[in-house]
Amino acid sequence: MASSAVTTGPCVFCEIVAGRAPAHKVYEDDATLAFLDLFPLTRGHLLVIPKKHGARLTDFGPPEQAAVLRTLEKMCRRAERLTSDYNVGLNAGARAGQIVFHMHFHLIPRYGESNPFQPRHRVRLTDAEAQRLITELGE
Repeated sequence: MASSAVTTGPCVFCEIVAGRAPAHKVYEDDATLAFLDLFPLTRGHLLVIPKKHGARLTDFGPPEQAAVLRTLEKMCRRAERLTSDYNVGLNAGARAGQIVFHMHFHLIPRYGESNPFQPRHRVRLTDAEAQRLITELGE
């Protein structure tokens, strides 16, 4: 399975999985991890990743894909605690907007704001807001 990822150093998501980089974790199992985006488009913006490195969905076989989709479904149910509306997105490749070349789904709660995909200034998530969200999105 060929990957078109451009590697420019250590993968930040692999560093998070290894515990060498911080993250506001919402969910974790043996194969996947869900955590809050540090520069959220909306309140509660989550990322769902496989723990194994691969740049694209097609870099993984059916078992790994299924594990990520199971976690994504769990996180969608939790996001519905915040709002009944949300977007799920996957960027595959630089021209598609992928910045971190470790496959990940964005789960973006929607609250009636304008299109969150239009370029705008994004504000860094605070630790206090992250803790409130982890509480709301937790089990």
